[in-house]
Amino acid sequence: MSKDKSLSRPSSATQVDAFLRKLAAAPVPAASGRGRLMFAMDATASREATWSEAARIQEQMFAETAQLGGLDVQLVYYRGLDECRASRWLCDTASLLAAMRKVDCAAGRTQIGRVLGHAVEQTGKTRLNALVFVGDCMEEDLDRLLERAGQLGLLGVPVFLFHEGRDEVAAAAFARIAKLSNGACCRFDASSPQQLRALLGAVAVYAAGGRKALADYGRRQGGIVLQLTHQMSGV
Repeated sequence: MSKDKSLSRPSSATQVDAFLRKLAAAPVPAASGRGRLMFAMDATASREATWSEAARIQEQMFAETAQLGGLDVQLVYYRGLDECRASRWLCDTASLLAAMRKVDCAAGRTQIGRVLGHAVEQTGKTRLNALVFVGDCMEEDLDRLLERAGQLGLLGVPVFLFHEGRDEVAAAAFARIAKLSNGACCRFDASSPQQLRALLGAVAVYAAGGRKALADYGRRQGGIVLQLTHQMSGV
């Protein structure tokens, strides 16, 4: 992924406040008519199987949004001790698949704060409809994560977190991030790829068509997708 950009460390609270004031005074560029989705994944060593599965089924995101105007996706991932990168914006499944196939998972700690901070920064440059994160644990200062989740909520960017496994610390953190950003959190079973496929499709539909499109998709899909639609509707 030669065009990947290494993500900076989260800004201080003062820097974030200054950024938000600047953002409030400057109009966001006009929408292009396509949904814009940030697709973030934990690429530490424990995630190799899920990374491979997500690469295989990510085409669902583009397929579900074809009739809603299309979708642009930016892949964001972290791995190792201090690596967190973002791809260019991708507009088709072949490009995203090629980008994901170039990434090897490597042992390390979570860097969710950098992902959330990157989403805040990107929103200042162009419209961002949603952030989806797939991971299994959380090893960071929760208050910093919640601060950034709240910023995304104020900016109108919901975070959808898909939790693999049974780590209760991660489960509690993901649920609070989702609530503060006006997003949703859902646990999925890695042995059931169709669950992740349906969830990725649901977020893509939301990014391209909004809440009504997500509600329609949830009624068609049923099952695990309804957990997202219920959370988004406040049920």
